[in-house]
Amino acid sequence: MGRIAGRFSRVEPRLRAGRLVLGLLSDLPRKNCWTIAEWAGEANPHGMQHLLCRASWDADAVRDNVREYVVEHLYDQEAVLVVDETGDVKKGVHTVGVQRQYTGTAGRIENSQVAVYLVYAGERGHAAVDRELYVPRSWTRDPDRCRAAGLGEDIVFATKPELARRMIERFLDAGHRVGWVAGDEVYGGNPKLRSALEERGLGYVLAVACSAEVTTNAGAFRADTLAAKVPKRAWQKLSAGAGAKGNRFYDWAVIDLAETGPGHRHLLIRRNRRTSELAYYRCHSTRPVPLTTLVRVAGSRWRVEETFQTEKGLAGLDEHQLRRYPSWARWVTLAMLAHAFLAVVRAHEHTRPASDDLIPLTCNEIQHLFIALAVQPLSTAAHRLSWSEWRRRHQARSRTSHYRRQAANQT
Repeated sequence: MGRIAGRFSRVEPRLRAGRLVLGLLSDLPRKNCWTIAEWAGEANPHGMQHLLCRASWDADAVRDNVREYVVEHLYDQEAVLVVDETGDVKKGVHTVGVQRQYTGTAGRIENSQVAVYLVYAGERGHAAVDRELYVPRSWTRDPDRCRAAGLGEDIVFATKPELARRMIERFLDAGHRVGWVAGDEVYGGNPKLRSALEERGLGYVLAVACSAEVTTNAGAFRADTLAAKVPKRAWQKLSAGAGAKGNRFYDWAVIDLAETGPGHRHLLIRRNRRTSELAYYRCHSTRPVPLTTLVRVAGSRWRVEETFQTEKGLAGLDEHQLRRYPSWARWVTLAMLAHAFLAVVRAHEHTRPASDDLIPLTCNEIQHLFIALAVQPLSTAAHRLSWSEWRRRHQARSRTSHYRRQAANQT
């Protein structure tokens, strides 16, 4: 928290931000301004709401601090930047960026809010270092709606690959260096993003659809057509990295492409050893690299799913109940900081000798121990009763207001 202290103009919001981050790390079954304020010993949620809505502090500057913290402690010469989006299912139409759209969280089209994240993934650990809210065209075409949500009238529509490019360039412009970028089909199918990565001298392993067309010395083909031509001897069994149940072994094949431009281009094909299901990746490298390197980068993409799972399960990333963009940006940035703390502690703990009959400490176990041993939330009977009265009084006012609006609409 000392790293971000200078981002606050007053001591009160700085201290409250610390209590909010502790609340995000807590074992509360539901994390929002009300539950965290009660857990932290505050008399009501107004202070937490003020911190997220009106207090004077720069969420983007704190985001930059999170990035520096993660890179400093999780630095790896072979680190990969992974881009991916995640959605939060929402009700109503007033939450910033919400509309009916596909989200992998639900696995279908739902009324949801979607954001793109940039994850730094290395051997020591992984954590999100940047975030961009995806604002659909239905919003950017409505200046009044954008203004009400705190977006500003000058906002323009940006695709998810454009948001990914913005974050990657911000990472590089801050003076950090990585060799590779990984992402799914949303990003692999975008030629502008691929060209931008090549111009910055970055290698990439980006998933593409089976229908993606690539050019070889024999001509242009669909990816699945080329896969059918791969001889049996060309497939190699390699691990895409360790999972919860051991190494993730797949069969892999690589085809050299004859597309124009500097560097080396390949089509990487992954085959499931049990189901024979195929996946395809467009690859670019500034120098020749072995198949094992491309497989390692492709396997890094699973780190982003682990990051989302931990950020949502342990740090409340998706549990905000906020409508305006400034509040959203502040909440998710502090959630990123909370998760980064767990990832950094885990990385340092894994450098210590461990007993053969114990697995290394996980983020879940670190959170449990930290809250149980280092944090003592206020839980006196008087405090609990005071909050019970406050909630009931607030709900009574809300009920009265609702009945008045209902009566006015009926007249």
